[in-house]
Amino acid sequence: MSKEEILTKVGEAGVVAVVRADTVERSVEVAQACIAGGVKGIELTYTVPNAAEAIRQLIAANADQPDVLIGAGTVLTEFDANEAIKVGAKFIVSPAFNEQVALTCNAQGINYFPGCFTPTEVYTAKTAGVGLVKIFPASVVGPSITKELHGPFPTTRIMPTGGVNLDNLTDWLDAGAYVVGVGGSLVGNSETSLETITDNASKFVSKVQAWRQK
Repeated sequence: MSKEEILTKVGEAGVVAVVRADTVERSVEVAQACIAGGVKGIELTYTVPNAAEAIRQLIAANADQPDVLIGAGTVLTEFDANEAIKVGAKFIVSPAFNEQVALTCNAQGINYFPGCFTPTEVYTAKTAGVGLVKIFPASVVGPSITKELHGPFPTTRIMPTGGVNLDNLTDWLDAGAYVVGVGGSLVGNSETSLETITDNASKFVSKVQAWRQK
């Protein structure tokens, strides 16, 4: 799929689950629990030990589900970006913009979603060919930042991440978010059962679908 096709599918997914865990096994289980609940976008973070192996396993396990998109998150270096792309990551996410990571992704036709917080950062990302920016940490500013940034950058796709939950989900969508990134309020912590995660995922997906149908 092209970069634009991937972007379209990310938007259709509505929710990207941000998966952090202490082991490859747990991260794969958590991601699969999200997928079972209907979440089609998975950002498996590089805070997971041997994250590339977890990404590889996830992609293999979902090879028969073309709508499931597995990407890499918390990618801080060109090396990590290359590694994630090599094992099949469909998109790369960072907490901040990194020019070398942007160049690496562009060279290989992979979407790069960097964390941005100011108009200058959004502009820098756009000039580097970025098609979607992550507003992080979103909880610090709230949904109004999406409307404000769409003033000077009306076509910029925005993914708020950090503090998005079931209570404020539709506030972000109303403000113009293209997709939302959801971590703790979806996947919980190391003690959260996989059944609970699947149930959480189903609730997020249902709320997005209900919002779209109103």
